Amino acid sequence: MERVPPASPSPGERSGLANLPLAAGQSGEPVADLQQRLTKLGHACGSGVFDDETGRAVRSFQSSRGLRPDGVVDTQTWAALVEAGYHLGDRPLYRRRPMLRGDDVAELQHRLSQLGFDPGRIDGILGDDTVNALRDFQRNAGLAVDGICGHRTLGELRRLTLRKDATSLVSPLRERLLLATDRPAGPAALSGRRIGVGDAGGFAPGAAALCRALDAAGALALPLQHPDASHRAHEANAAALHCVVDLRLRADSTACHVAYYRGYRYESLVSKQLAELVAAALPGPLALEPGGIDGMALPILRETRMPAVEVQLGSPAAIVPRTALLASLLVGTLEVWLSSNWD
Repeated sequence: MERVPPASPSPGERSGLANLPLAAGQSGEPVADLQQRLTKLGHACGSGVFDDETGRAVRSFQSSRGLRPDGVVDTQTWAALVEAGYHLGDRPLYRRRPMLRGDDVAELQHRLSQLGFDPGRIDGILGDDTVNALRDFQRNAGLAVDGICGHRTLGELRRLTLRKDATSLVSPLRERLLLATDRPAGPAALSGRRIGVGDAGGFAPGAAALCRALDAAGALALPLQHPDASHRAHEANAAALHCVVDLRLRADSTACHVAYYRGYRYESLVSKQLAELVAAALPGPLALEPGGIDGMALPILRETRMPAVEVQLGSPAAIVPRTALLASLLVGTLEVWLSSNWD
């Protein structure tokens, strides 16, 4: 069994967290640390002052990581910066609490999935599915089955990994198969389905209307109401939901935009399919501009273990009185989506 040293945040990571958020006009060591991390990741900037160049670099990094490009370094952006700095082999990877996160974990998941071992969603979070896939790999490779990706296991992974242009992965197939095989006994597409309805606190009427409409269609609706998206994702996972629809009002928009999970060299295809259907169904009847879809790594999309979409709705004053119509449209879209994944 490979020896595992204790894992803890580096001094730089701790000092960065202590000084958040970082935004335009700030200066000092935390900003210099931020600029150094951004430059190493290909987003050049630097002067010790959070100037316009740094703001552009932050927004560019946020866009590249599927975050909201607001140019402010909050805890989510800082965590993404730290995660992006890890490369496979920089540290041993193993199951712990809090779970290890990083591009090295995502690379491990990608390699395992490419070799036919199922790590679950490729999300850069080292949970039970990834450890089980790693153990399966170790068992098949004749290694000590300890669930630790150290130098011996990594050496075998690198030796056996398929050529770089190979694109066949287990993870997307698994996601669709789970949705297709978990078909309820009732005749209706939503019968018995456990659907999470997320709301960060700004659209309680819409979330309540969707829950009522889902219950009327035979589904089991679970309200996920908490300002912290990670908390909502945790609730969804604990309830083993079939999918999550997260609602968000945007006062700065007049469009309907839908986000689904896309991360490290991977995207949730079944979530993308649902996003496309929602983006096509809502704008016209709700008198919103079509905003299309976008793959993002927001916590409600990345940390849920089931298909999930975030539905961003502009023109709040017009949408709130139309919550019944919104709910009806979403229920119809979910029925079409679920039916199409049984074929």
